Amino acid sequence: MSSENSYTTEEIAKLLRISKLTVYDLIKKGDLPAYRVGRQMRVDASDLEAYKAKAKGEYKQQPAASAPGAGAQVAEPVLVKAGAVRDIIISGQDVSLDMLASHLRSRDQAYRPLRSYVGSINSLIAMYAGQADIVSTHLFDGETGEYNIPHVRSILSGHRYMIVNLLSRWAGFYVQPGNPKAIQTWADLRKAGIQMVNREKGSGARTLIEEEFRLHKIKGSDVMGYEREEANHLAVAGTVARMEADVGIGIERAAAMVGVDFVPLVRERYDLVLLKNEENEQLISRVLEILRSELFQKELSAIGGYELTHTGKIMYETW
Repeated sequence: MSSENSYTTEEIAKLLRISKLTVYDLIKKGDLPAYRVGRQMRVDASDLEAYKAKAKGEYKQQPAASAPGAGAQVAEPVLVKAGAVRDIIISGQDVSLDMLASHLRSRDQAYRPLRSYVGSINSLIAMYAGQADIVSTHLFDGETGEYNIPHVRSILSGHRYMIVNLLSRWAGFYVQPGNPKAIQTWADLRKAGIQMVNREKGSGARTLIEEEFRLHKIKGSDVMGYEREEANHLAVAGTVARMEADVGIGIERAAAMVGVDFVPLVRERYDLVLLKNEENEQLISRVLEILRSELFQKELSAIGGYELTHTGKIMYETW
């Protein structure tokens, strides 16, 4: 079939307004048929239309009352008056946020979750400006060795907020299968012939890179490829998979998706930030309820690569 009648995973993500990780999840689950052309996954237009038609059908059937099967876990929807729906912007790139949006939509009709796929720092800036309601962050602070709290304190100065753990996950190096360049430490990036690919400014991965470079006294100019930036974990891992770079930095899950090796470096804490105000009292309660629910945590566990020991735990809050 010609390329005019099929789409890449990136094109599917843009058409459906979801993350590329979500597209790969749909393919992995068999919900969206795909095939490989060289190093690229493609989806036929007819299969995309069939998926959309099926999704629309399932959505239309959801409001109808039905009796759950034995042992099924069902979230009870909260009925609200017409016109009382509030748009909630959930900002961040991990697929777990798409799942949170889905649970929030099904559990409470008072909210209409909308997704924004931007990095941690830009998400916090949007929250400061009143343009985001739930923000994810995984920002490493080299001075304290702590995740998120120092950065949130700095950016949300003057605001009242709560930081809640969503999950933990490994961050590390993407390398070629077999790790032929023997890349194990940050210092290895300065070796002759090592080509890296960077993340965009404002992302959590870029913050980790900059903090580790500072701690190890590495200059960007000392590392080949430092100026090349990609916008998400899959794009970085894909660059390594295509042998356009020897190393990139990102989360473990993306390495498995594109078929590169992974060298773990740090288990990063992936938290949610919510502003504490009267308008958000119900929203905070609902988010905590979802995060702590057995159903939500089972779905996260099924994805793989996540550690959920502290999911739903309040890590820090102002008064």
